[in-house]
Amino acid sequence: MSVVGFDVGFLSCYVAVARAGGIETAANEYSDRSTPACVSFGPRNRSIGAAAKSQMVTNCKNTVQGFKRFHGRAFSDPFVQNLKSSLVYDLSQMPSGTTGIKVMYMEEEKVFSIEQITAMLLTKLKETAESALKKPVADCVISVPCFYTDAERRSVIDAAQIAGLNCLRLMNETTAVALAYGIYKQDLPTPEEKPRTVVFVDIGHSGYQVSVCAFNKGKLKILATAFDPEMGGKDFDERLVKHFCEEFAVKYKLDVKSKPRALVRLYQECEKLKKLMSANSSDLPLNIECFMNDIDVSGKLNRYAFEEMCADVLARVEPPLRSLLEQAHLKKDDIHAVEIVGGSSRMPAIKERINKFFGKEPSTTLNADEAVARGCALQCAILSPAFKVREFSTTDVVPFPISLKWNSAAEDGVSDCEVFPKNHLFWMYSTSEEGKQEKKSDQPPQAKKAKVKTKVLELPIENNPQWQLANDMLNLFVESEGKMIVQDKLEKERNDAKNYVEEYVYEMRDKLHGIFEKFVNDSDRDVLSLKLEDTEVWLYEDGEDQPKQVYIDKLVDLKSLGQPIQDRYTEFEERPKAFDELGRQLQQYMKIVEAYKTKEEQYDHLEEAEVQKVDRMVNDVMIWMNSKMNQQSKQSLAVEPVVKTTEIQAKTRVRLNECSPTRKNDRPEEWISAGNATLTNTIGFLRCVSVVSGGLWTYVESMRF
Repeated sequence: MSVVGFDVGFLSCYVAVARAGGIETAANEYSDRSTPACVSFGPRNRSIGAAAKSQMVTNCKNTVQGFKRFHGRAFSDPFVQNLKSSLVYDLSQMPSGTTGIKVMYMEEEKVFSIEQITAMLLTKLKETAESALKKPVADCVISVPCFYTDAERRSVIDAAQIAGLNCLRLMNETTAVALAYGIYKQDLPTPEEKPRTVVFVDIGHSGYQVSVCAFNKGKLKILATAFDPEMGGKDFDERLVKHFCEEFAVKYKLDVKSKPRALVRLYQECEKLKKLMSANSSDLPLNIECFMNDIDVSGKLNRYAFEEMCADVLARVEPPLRSLLEQAHLKKDDIHAVEIVGGSSRMPAIKERINKFFGKEPSTTLNADEAVARGCALQCAILSPAFKVREFSTTDVVPFPISLKWNSAAEDGVSDCEVFPKNHLFWMYSTSEEGKQEKKSDQPPQAKKAKVKTKVLELPIENNPQWQLANDMLNLFVESEGKMIVQDKLEKERNDAKNYVEEYVYEMRDKLHGIFEKFVNDSDRDVLSLKLEDTEVWLYEDGEDQPKQVYIDKLVDLKSLGQPIQDRYTEFEERPKAFDELGRQLQQYMKIVEAYKTKEEQYDHLEEAEVQKVDRMVNDVMIWMNSKMNQQSKQSLAVEPVVKTTEIQAKTRVRLNECSPTRKNDRPEEWISAGNATLTNTIGFLRCVSVVSGGLWTYVESMRF
């Protein structure tokens, strides 16, 4: 069972996985822990993550970002309609009435649902998790903003199913942060003591959410949540973009908003400037080359002026904090600590306002970017029977009241009843040592009520959640995603084949006039150089868009000319080493023969005929080696060598294993245990050959198989 947590953010995503050593954040194929929440569509394939973000300028109309806010929303929703004009890509209505995104994909106009787009991103994150865990991933926990409605949550669940994921639970982002904070704390109050109250502030790119949590040893309980779903880092970006659009209109007579590509570039540069101003209060430049109409633009801004133009946005920091304390019936003095996470929490102006409200410095003990993903992975580990996790219960709340409405025959109009109030508990669980889930309740025992006579009636209820995908549509999207994954894989293989040709052209051309220069004659060099040049031209003309097999054939054709040169160079490098090894082995055997002839006692057990056989074979090999070395020294490096490394190595193995005198009192188990032994099966015998103290000794054990 996989244990994975996904934090799918507005701009960036993080993947946390559980291993035996704990929770860690997985890096993507670019060795980056952050993966852009971006999907780009092209004529042959999709690009997702960092590859998609790199196309935001060049392929802006077909590169989508920020789609998280459209989950569970009808196309006619005023929120969606208000955002249409600020988007570079096009929105469209799905047959079900929900919001879709219109792009050009595979040379055709396509409309994808928000669930499909999110599924594409989840598929990429799933690959990152599988790469980190080295096994398939299915079970996971996915984060959602605490202000997501039921329709938005069901939309995310559908997206997970399309991506082939089994979402065990959707987890509120602030609750995930609270779990990541509390589960490792060793100094929490006991269950009988007053709980420790901590506020968590999460300010991301497109949402602002806060929660207050009560901690005791082994459990956490969310007391209340508050939020501003339309306030975040994007508001500050938009103020910067508006400022420079107005400045460039006056200074350079440019209408930036009329050019989507220029507008995207300005957003990117303004985001960088915003981050720089968080760390520096002096004037900072903004420079963009060839911005519009081949005009270079520049401007500058400092943090003080930036905060002045964002004063109304910064004023929105305090109301959710005040609402949070009112809902939880707490005073500022009741708060033990304030933890801040989210990319926008790094802005000094936001920190100052939080500090001023609570009267205490916000704490940054948690990783501002990765805390949500780590909390989700912890939740997944708690739910997994494969992991043994410290007993820890979590109680969350729903920030919206739940009511029933019905047409009443007895009363005119519609009747309604609030079944669950705002901030009601919606799930509680803990883990025991066996990893099982146990339901708990923090509610005090209720007083017994007087018996009431009740009449039971059949009440048929039809479950028809708004905007949730029908099964047939869900299956269609799953099938479509599978086909697109296959198409992406095929296109990747085609591009890889093309890149191999391109790499070979550049590499071989450099080496022909470098390390391979001595190993090729002038005529062959000219032929190969011309072939490489023609291939390079072909790659950027007719070969720009060819099937995979064409590139494979082109590479084989090039290697038919280049590989012999490569082989001659390799032989030149490896052949002296092989001769040295053979010579060293021969010297050792010559010493043994000489020691026998001088009547050394340790060899007096050997038969003279055996030693003579060794002596003859050593002489034969020596003559062969000297002959080949002499012939090779006279041979040009630009032609095939007289002898190859494999022949020398084979001569060493065959000749020396055929005649192997042994030293008196040698034991086979000693050579084998030394870790230097190689076993060779020769004519039904097991021979153990070991190099010890600079000499080659063999033990011949008469063990027939």
